[in-house]
Amino acid sequence: MIPFLDLKEINLRNKQAFLKVVDEVLESGWFILGDKVKKFEDEFAQYCGTKYCIGVANGLDALILILEAYKELGVLQEGDEVIVPANTYIASIIAISKVRLVPVLVEPSLDDYLIDITQIEKAITQKTKGILPVHLYGQLCDMQAINAIAKKHNLKVIEDSAQSHGAIIESKRSGNLGDASGFSFYPGKNLGALGDGGAITTNDEALATTLFALRNYGSHVKYQHLYIGINSRLDEIQAGFLSIKLKQLDADNARRKEIADHYLSKIDNPLITLPVVHNKEAHAWHLFVVRVSDRAKFQAYLQQNDIQTVIHYPIAPHKQEAYTFLNGQSLVTTELIHSSILSLPISPVLNNTEVETIINVINNYV
Repeated sequence: MIPFLDLKEINLRNKQAFLKVVDEVLESGWFILGDKVKKFEDEFAQYCGTKYCIGVANGLDALILILEAYKELGVLQEGDEVIVPANTYIASIIAISKVRLVPVLVEPSLDDYLIDITQIEKAITQKTKGILPVHLYGQLCDMQAINAIAKKHNLKVIEDSAQSHGAIIESKRSGNLGDASGFSFYPGKNLGALGDGGAITTNDEALATTLFALRNYGSHVKYQHLYIGINSRLDEIQAGFLSIKLKQLDADNARRKEIADHYLSKIDNPLITLPVVHNKEAHAWHLFVVRVSDRAKFQAYLQQNDIQTVIHYPIAPHKQEAYTFLNGQSLVTTELIHSSILSLPISPVLNNTEVETIINVINNYV
C-alpha cells in the first residue's frame, strides 16, 4: 500500500536529533516557555520575514487569539463580521465564532479552490471588519487584490496559513502577507510537530505584545494579569523538534513540487480534473487535490490498487450540524467541491517509483 502520508518515515529521518532535544529539555529542567520556544519563535519569524512570532498550542488557537487580541485592542467588537471562504476547513470558521464574531461565507473559485476575489466586495457590509483568506491546500490567495480591498474598506487581513508553510510570492512568504497570520504545526503539515503546535506571525508590535500575554493567562508578569487570557503555549520539546524540521522545510517543499509537477504533466485521464496553479513558487503543495464526478468509485479503485487517498473535506462547513444557522445557505460551488474532491499522496518521502505507479493507475481508470 502506498500511504497517503507516511509520518513515521518523515520523522524517523530526525530520530537522533529529536532524542537529543528531549535529553536537553530534561537536563534543563525547564519545560514551558523556555529557550527552545524563544529560539524557534525567532527562527520562524526570520523565516517568514516578520518581526514577531508567538508560539501557541495549535492552529485553531492561533486564529482565535489573533481575533481576541484585536478585540482587546478595540479593533474588533462582538457581532462584527469576518469574511472567510466557504470551502475551508471548519477551524477557520470556528475561530471567528469562538470570539463571538460573525462568519460571512464567500464562495471559492472552482479552478483553484481559493476564495473568489470577485465575490469579496459583494459580501462587505457596515459590520464587516476583517477578511480571513485561507491558503487552502498550500496555494497562496491573491493577497495583492485582497489587501487592496481591505485597504479600501479599512479591514484587517488575517491569513490562515495552516497549510502554506514556506509558500512565496514576490519574495514574501506566507505569514507575512496580511496584518497577522495563524499557523498550525499539526503532524501532517509541511512543517509538522510530533503533536499539536501552532504560531502567530505579525509585524504589529501592539498586536504581538497583546498576544504574548493572551496565550499565557493574559499575563506578561507572573501572577499579574492584564487580560482574561487562556493557556495556549507551544511546548518546549515541540519547539525543539520544529527548529530541526524548519531547516528541512524548503527542501521538503521542493520535493513536494517535484511530485506535483509529475502529476500535472503526466496524469492525462479526462475523467480527472487537475488543480490549477497560478504561480509555482506560491504553492507549498500541502495537498494535491483532484476532482472526479464519481468520487466513491474512483477512491475505491485506487484503494484496490494499493493507493491510499483522503477527502479534504467531505462535508462543507455550512452543512455541519454545528452551524445550523448556516445550513440553509445555497453555496453551489462549495458543495460541488466538497462532493467531488480527493487528495492524492504527496509527501517528501514519496519515491519516484510510487509516484509513477500512482500516475499509471490513475491514467488506466475508466
